[in-house]
Order: sequence, then structure tokens, then C-alpha cells
Amino acid sequence: MSAGGTPGAGGTLSDEGTVTAYETVVGLEVHCELATTTKLFCGCRNAFGQEPNTNVCPVCLGLPGSLPVVNRRAVELALRIGTALNCRAQRSIFHRKNYFYPDMPKDYQISQYDEPINIDGWLELPDGSRVGIERAHMEEDTGKTTHVGGGGRIHEAGHSLVDYNRAGVPLVEIVSRPDIRSASQARAYVTELRSILVATGASDGRMEEGSLRVDANVSIRPAGSLEYGTRCEVKNLNSLRSLQRAIDYEVARQTALLETGERVAQETRHWNEAGGTTHALRSKEEANDYRYFPEPDLVPLVPDAELLAAAAAGVGSMPAERRRLLEQLVSGDSKAPIPARGDSSTDQVVTVVDLGLDELVAGAVAAGADPRLALARTANEAAASPEAARSLDRLAFAALLKMESSGQLSATQSKEVLAELIARGGDPAQIAARLGYEQMDAVALEAIVDDVIAANPEEWERFRDGDEKVAQFLLGQVMRATKGKANGKTVAALFAARRDA
Repeated sequence: MSAGGTPGAGGTLSDEGTVTAYETVVGLEVHCELATTTKLFCGCRNAFGQEPNTNVCPVCLGLPGSLPVVNRRAVELALRIGTALNCRAQRSIFHRKNYFYPDMPKDYQISQYDEPINIDGWLELPDGSRVGIERAHMEEDTGKTTHVGGGGRIHEAGHSLVDYNRAGVPLVEIVSRPDIRSASQARAYVTELRSILVATGASDGRMEEGSLRVDANVSIRPAGSLEYGTRCEVKNLNSLRSLQRAIDYEVARQTALLETGERVAQETRHWNEAGGTTHALRSKEEANDYRYFPEPDLVPLVPDAELLAAAAAGVGSMPAERRRLLEQLVSGDSKAPIPARGDSSTDQVVTVVDLGLDELVAGAVAAGADPRLALARTANEAAASPEAARSLDRLAFAALLKMESSGQLSATQSKEVLAELIARGGDPAQIAARLGYEQMDAVALEAIVDDVIAANPEEWERFRDGDEKVAQFLLGQVMRATKGKANGKTVAALFAARRDA
């Protein structure tokens, strides 16, 4: 039996016949690989997609006699992340996190435990809600195991392969407080966090390559209760879609258990993308299961003034502020609010900032282009090839937009010229001429408009009677007759002039 309440809530019927609604409680652990050239404690390359077990050395393989040395660049990027997430930097120490699993040849992982480098931060979502950040600590990544045979799971495999190229790659694990109350809010949190990480330059945020991985701690509790329910940690969430689906499934599963009088077991669960389900992996580990103790080969890490200054200087403008500035530029309103994701009127602003194309819009506007047209062409056409569009000459882009605004090019023609500009560069006027997009003679265009009116008397009468829907039909007839060379705004003005005459 289900009941209303917060997103993801369910309910159960008590002996008295009343329905108890449940509230979803989620905390996320986001593992972010840092964009360094080398690993955290050695000089091996930090590179994705290399031949297995080629980026390894005695240090990251844990061979006897090898000693770790902290990568200063990794520390700077970790502090940069902490600064962007409003955290407080502090003295930190590395610990050995002990466990037996073949993805770490040392049988332990060097991580930070009770004295992490960044603590007590927060992240504000586009809707104005705030999620607390418990910590953003440094650690080394593990190797990658591939289970061969069966369904790719260890209990079904005939044998397993391990690649230690990733072992020792620097990570920052960002642990949120349990402030998230729905799967959709969890997705919004990771989306915003990823944008921040990419904007700082600390990570490329590529979930498809494993640069960003998410574990979700999910529980439910009676609505209004201050006591937390029993949580389950869901692993293997490598996309935003998987994150949202896994949380929704886990909430439904836990609700069903409580409805039948069963208890929720604290455990680690694996997300099966194909089946859309979670299943138990092992009982949930506690800190004492890992037998943490200070790493004897590393001294405490105390960020100095130089490191803190470098981290602050590297943060730059965050996505929320960039969305605000772009919205103000386009709307002409210096007090415009930050656009929210999912708000259809500002989706273009969100898209442009997410793709790092807001400077392209700003540059075109500064060169005299229409702000709304610059935003539209960037969010739609330029966004199809964002990496190439980032190097697009601002003056050439502005010149093209002016040609469209003035009627020299139709919208369709402008889009085709823009595609050429992005692909090969050049002068928009010369590209338009080469494509045969010359401005139509005004007299010839008026004659075509009159021919379309004469050939479609019923539609013309409906247009004159105020039926705006037929306007697109009439416009389409003109565009067909001119082979797309006519400017839509000019044609609309000609139809309006004849209607009002």
C-alpha cells in the first residue's frame, strides 16, 4: 500500500488502520579522478585507455622497499575542489585502509580517514536548495577487475583479469550529508557537482570513462521522524540515469519490506542496469572493518599559504554565477535570477553554460550581435559540436548573426553558414556567397508573395480573419518557391502589410 508524501515516499498500514508515509533520505559519495599528469604517489602516467598494466611501477604495485611521495598538483586540485564547494581546508593525514581484494596489489588503499583535507562545505542547487558536504578527502584509486564469463559478475565468472593502470590515480571523494530527499534531487546534485568539477579544471567529469563514479546511500524513515532508517549503499552507478533509477528502485524495495513487516538489512548492493534492480553484494562495512591506521611513510599534509592561494585562484566563476551573468546579458535585466535546470524558458542558458560556450555568446554580443539570437544559435547549432565551437571566432560569429538579423540570410541559411564556420572557419559573407545565399531582390520577393496569395485564396482568407496557424503554411509556400533563400521575417512582414492594407 502506498501513500502520498515526499518524492519516493511510500506507506504502510498500521494495526489501527492509519497509513504511515515514508521520507526518502539519500547521501551520495562521488569519486572524482583528478586531472593530473601522473599518479598520486608516483611518477606513472595518469591516462585513460592505455594497454593494461603498462602505467605501473614499484610504488603503485606496492613492491617492498618502495616509498610514496605526494603529488603536489593533486593536492592543489583537491583544495580547489574544496574551495568551490565552500569547504574549510585543514591539516590532514593519510591512512592505510586495509582490505583483501585483488584490485589493490598492496592489499590496502592510501586514503584519508578522520582528518580529511576539506570539511564542512555545501553545494547550492539551481532550485535554491542546499546540500551539505561532509568532507572532500584525497585517496588513491584502485585497479580495475574484469570478470570473464557468465554475466560479468564474480560469482558467475570463469576467471578474472586485473589492470593496475588505474591503481594509484589521484581521487577526491566528495561525501554529502544525508540532505537529499528524492532521486531527482540526487540527479540534480550530481549534475551540478559535475559542472563545478569541470569548471574548476580539477576533473574532466567523464562518467563513461570512470572519471566520475557515484555510490548512493539510501534509506527511508517515517515522515517527520528525526531518526534515520537503515541505509543500503548502492554501487556501480556510472550514469545519471542509473543513479535516478537505482534510488527509485531501492526506495520501492525498502518500502515493500517494511510494509510486510520485514526489516531492511544494512548492506552494500550492486546496481544491475539491464535488469533495473539492485542485489546484495555483502554486509555493509564499518570503519573498524578496514583497520585504519596512519600511513607511516607519509607525513601530515598541511596546506601552506601558497597552495591555498593557488587553489583559490584556480577556481574561477562557478556555473551558477555564469548562468546568472548569461541570463542578465540576454535579458538585459541586471537583477535576473539564476536560471534553474528544467525551466523551459532558460534551458538554453543552462545548456550553453554546461557546454562552456557562454564566452562565445558574450563575445558575439560584445561585437554587436542580437543577444537572444546569439543564445539560440549557440544552444542549438553550436552545441552540436561544442569543442570546435569554443574556438569559433567571435567576430565572425557576430557578423553571421547580424546578416541573419538584417534579413540578408534566412534562419535556415544562417544555420548552414554557421556549420561551415564551425567546421572550417572563414568569413561568413564569403561562405554565404559560395553557397549561393545572396539576398533576394525585394521586387522579385514581393512578386512571389503575391503569387502565393493568388494560388491559395482560402488560406489567405483564413489568415486575414486572424488564423495565425495558416501563416506557417503560407510562409512555407514562399520558402519552397524561393528554394529557401527568402528571409522569414521579411516574408512575414510582407504578408502582414497586405493583410492590413
